[in-house]
Amino acid sequence: MSTVLPPCPACASEYAYESGAMLVCPMCGHEWTPAVEDSTDSPETARVVKDAVGNVLADGDTVSIVKDLKVKGAGGGTVKVGTKVRGIRLISDGVGDHDIDAKVPGFGQMQLKSSVVKKVL
Repeated sequence: MSTVLPPCPACASEYAYESGAMLVCPMCGHEWTPAVEDSTDSPETARVVKDAVGNVLADGDTVSIVKDLKVKGAGGGTVKVGTKVRGIRLISDGVGDHDIDAKVPGFGQMQLKSSVVKKVL
């Protein structure tokens, strides 16, 4: 079984060999760690946000609320079941496990959890 090792990044020699977890070039003596094959998928691009029933959500989708939500602060109130929220924005830096930023009619800008919304198809 033959494995093809990458050429040396310093001198482009094709005679690199493995030494433990490192790759070594016998021509120039350069040592380096091999690159991960699938480095194009960053955690942000690999992240998938799903709604309460398993539909994949994307920026700009329209969702509806699947259960009554008590609003804390800013006068309180309750967002009722079935409220449609248009033009959601997925976020990764939300408070706690909130991963949607949206403008809820009658309440204004707020963060929502994907587990309490359903994508409107």
